[in-house]
Amino acid sequence: MPRAASGQVYGTPVPPPGPEEPRLPAPRSAPPAPSVASSPVPVSASPVSSSPVSSSPASPVPTSGDPIAPAGPSFGPASPTFGADEHVSRETPGADEDDPPLAMEALRAVQILNPSGEITMPRPDHPRVLCVANQKGGVGKTTTTVNLAVALALHGNRVLVVDLDPQGNASTGLNVPHHAGVPDVYDCLIDNVPLSEVAQPVEGIPNLFCVPATIDLAGAEIELVSVVARESRLARAISAHPEKFDYVFIDCPPSLGLLTVNALCAAQEVLIPIQCEYYALEGLNQLINNINLVRQHLNPTLDVSTILLTMYDRRTRLADAVEQDVRNHFGSKVLNAVIPRNVRVSEAPSYGQSVMTYDPGSRGATSYFEAALEIAMRGVNTGGTA
Repeated sequence: MPRAASGQVYGTPVPPPGPEEPRLPAPRSAPPAPSVASSPVPVSASPVSSSPVSSSPASPVPTSGDPIAPAGPSFGPASPTFGADEHVSRETPGADEDDPPLAMEALRAVQILNPSGEITMPRPDHPRVLCVANQKGGVGKTTTTVNLAVALALHGNRVLVVDLDPQGNASTGLNVPHHAGVPDVYDCLIDNVPLSEVAQPVEGIPNLFCVPATIDLAGAEIELVSVVARESRLARAISAHPEKFDYVFIDCPPSLGLLTVNALCAAQEVLIPIQCEYYALEGLNQLINNINLVRQHLNPTLDVSTILLTMYDRRTRLADAVEQDVRNHFGSKVLNAVIPRNVRVSEAPSYGQSVMTYDPGSRGATSYFEAALEIAMRGVNTGGTA
């Protein structure tokens, strides 16, 4: 009787079982798909499986005629066990990093929002007045001012934000009314209204106050031309405030006019946000020259203390090149924290919030929190100047 081949057609008579006619394994050349002998499960309930078969699943070592099992995670024999650190992807969390991403995001959100008030950032020995300036628009001046102020206020610091931009975007980001008729910084500059009568508390953020800006501020530069000591109007208003703040952030307009000069005269430090693109570097030289002129003639204590890189896109080589150029030129003045491009940062103002409260677990909120902490630590380590 001829021996059964692995390519036998279904429906042909199966040879009767018996010890003298064992079913032999299929040869290697046979196609594996229609193979009957290669299957570890018997095709029928006939006692054929009771005969000794060399390719039985119980056999620990396969014979040379057995088909090779496909390599896969769900089929075939169990994979050999490797050591704890062998062949493990770097993406795989270790024993001490086994928290899921959602848990890590929730942990960051609690750290940033600080609902218990237990986490505090160091407070400076004396008030720090920072002017956030860059004559190029769209580099993140207002976004940086709002989010740094909220981050510091949420962690135990008293913060005042002075919106010196006629667009009033900082007031919008802090959800402070700034429509026509609201007392604003224009009244302080032109009519000598005390700053305490203009400042408004920010809802939901303890220890944070904002001096809003309305459209009236657009004509302030023209009206200040004939005013005596026009460059120091804002400095006198801030120094006359009865309450002392740990931080005063002045959000400047994208220009080098009298409003920006007032901010430079009132500040001790300059924080320059730099977008990680080439155009942002072009006007930086002119800004530094203006700061030097103000230092020579109006404010000898003024210092460019902090550079913050914003809108960093790690997918491009240009962002890396700009970062390296800025760090090589300004050295330790550049913060280690870099603000990435993040849609949550752009969405937050439409809800009248900062990204710190809108999505505290996002990359943008985490980056601004790290920047605020770095500014606070630098101020303490260097005696009040970042």
